[in-house]
Amino acid sequence: MISTSLSYNLVARNMPLALERTAQSPMAARDIAYYRENIGNIKTIDDFMKDDRIYRFALKAHGLEDMAYAKAFIRKALEGGIDDRNSFANRLSDKRYGELVTAFNFERYGDQTTSFNRATNGTVDRFIRQSLEEQEGSKNEGVRLALYFERKLPTITSAFQILGDPALLKVVQTALGIPPEMSGANIDKQAADIERRLNLDSLKDPKELGKFMLRFTSLWELNSPSFAATAPSILMGGAMPPGIGTDLLMSIQSIRRGGF
Repeated sequence: MISTSLSYNLVARNMPLALERTAQSPMAARDIAYYRENIGNIKTIDDFMKDDRIYRFALKAHGLEDMAYAKAFIRKALEGGIDDRNSFANRLSDKRYGELVTAFNFERYGDQTTSFNRATNGTVDRFIRQSLEEQEGSKNEGVRLALYFERKLPTITSAFQILGDPALLKVVQTALGIPPEMSGANIDKQAADIERRLNLDSLKDPKELGKFMLRFTSLWELNSPSFAATAPSILMGGAMPPGIGTDLLMSIQSIRRGGF
């Protein structure tokens, strides 16, 4: 297997092609075709809930596939809408529900809801990206986390958002060398520590983001190798195991402990 850093870069640097290939895979292509052909027929929350293929497609697009069984919960979120700051979706700490309700805001738009781009092409685009991340995650969870962080980065405005998202937190903890046990500390102290060590604004610069992602993927590889290496072969100067190349070793060596 190739390293986490290389796997991530192969996808990230060729994202349009990776998304196209994902969309053309037989299963995804069938699901996308069905969704495009039928989403216009969905006029109410009842319609949305009854068409299981539409329902599951939409939930997967918003990263909520594992919650497909909780139909009463999803219905409650949709029925409450998002206009009221105290609505059910707005009170949930997991912002994915708010994003789902925004895309399918039947409470505000009624039978016109599925005529908007966010419910049609926007949801399809989300589905393809989610499918790509899942495919990569089946081979290397570190790659999935890196792609997820990259996708969510534009929406991250504070350390508290990172602390509220287990996947984002895993990336940051790994990249900054923060022990998982620190999650038990006072949340304000955790947020202050992350803000002190990670400048979110700097990650808007592609070069700085690239450095951060290299740091994460390299440390992930160090902790969760993509290859099966035996200590004797390394200590005795044997052949380099697949996935560990000179570039990765150099990048790991260049990583400084502490802040980013």
